[in-house]
Amino acid sequence: MASSKYRRVVLKLSGEAFADRSIGYGIDAEVVGRIAGEVTAARLDLDVEIAIVVGGGNIFRGMSGAKRGMDRARADYMGMLATVINALALQDALEACEQPTRVQTAITMAKIAEPYIPLRASRHLEKGRVVIFAAGTGNPYFTTDTTAALRAAEMGAEAVLKGTHSGVDGVYSADPRTNPDALKLDELTHMDVLTRGLEVMDSTAITFCNDNRLPIHVFNVMEPGNIARALMGDAIGTIVRTA
Repeated sequence: MASSKYRRVVLKLSGEAFADRSIGYGIDAEVVGRIAGEVTAARLDLDVEIAIVVGGGNIFRGMSGAKRGMDRARADYMGMLATVINALALQDALEACEQPTRVQTAITMAKIAEPYIPLRASRHLEKGRVVIFAAGTGNPYFTTDTTAALRAAEMGAEAVLKGTHSGVDGVYSADPRTNPDALKLDELTHMDVLTRGLEVMDSTAITFCNDNRLPIHVFNVMEPGNIARALMGDAIGTIVRTA
């Protein structure tokens, strides 16, 4: 019987992964449903505890608003609210797969989700529930990449699984979509990412993972079955480790 390489992980999903491909934004129920089905199957079949951090870029990105002249903090709060919408969509899809879930938000909104409480979140995971963390860290100027790194450390997770959505199946020396000479990197260190300016996660998240010795497994989450493959430690995507 297959088993997970990890006991507990944080899966980072960008909001863009949820987007309706025909229009480039919104929520594609089919994609969300497939991801929910894979998470449910992986949790049961591999006996692994899974927490999820979702982005909100398919609805609103704080940085985009700031570039258009909005107050940066206000724009970031709008982005946090977008992540809550995605979290609720994913929760609904998971519950449809009969997978118990909890959504915890860094901004209190008791009508729709629990407040983020680390010990409660850990207990939910121990009981077999999938916990979805929304609203980022609750603070402007921090990305959901940083949230994933922070929550992974707080939950005692053994790895951050970073699901990409643009058809890129790992970390490359350059953007393979525009540079045909780009080379896929199977393994590298957090410091390699920082010194080479590679686009994996933002620099705050990479530094935090390095300081806390958290590996990052970057893989294409849009390829069916890849969530289970990443959990089993298959040679897909790219592994980023501490030196």
